[in-house]
Amino acid sequence: MQSKGAVNTKLKKDDKVQVIAGKDKGKIGKVMKVLKKKNRAVVENINIAKVHERPTQANPQGGITEKPMPIEYSNIMIMCNHCMKPTRVGMKILENNKKVRFCKKCNEQIDA
Repeated sequence: MQSKGAVNTKLKKDDKVQVIAGKDKGKIGKVMKVLKKKNRAVVENINIAKVHERPTQANPQGGITEKPMPIEYSNIMIMCNHCMKPTRVGMKILENNKKVRFCKKCNEQIDA
């Protein structure tokens, strides 16, 4: 039996991703936070939940607010900046020993 651990993902903060499964399928958003140990990412305007908050000093009004919840890595794909399609990501080592991500569809570099 395999142990449940963090998956080695090639996802980073501020990456543009597309949802490929679930209620928000087809939507595109920006990664706000990566939760490596839980194999999830929080994406802007994706998987929005209504959260009931009690009044506090920071929010004296309280009430119901909308909050983006984490989504599983397997349900999102990174978008290539060059071909503008959801793609798998590969790793490449350049001549100056710098590790960069590249698009498997068009072979263009994802990292700036």
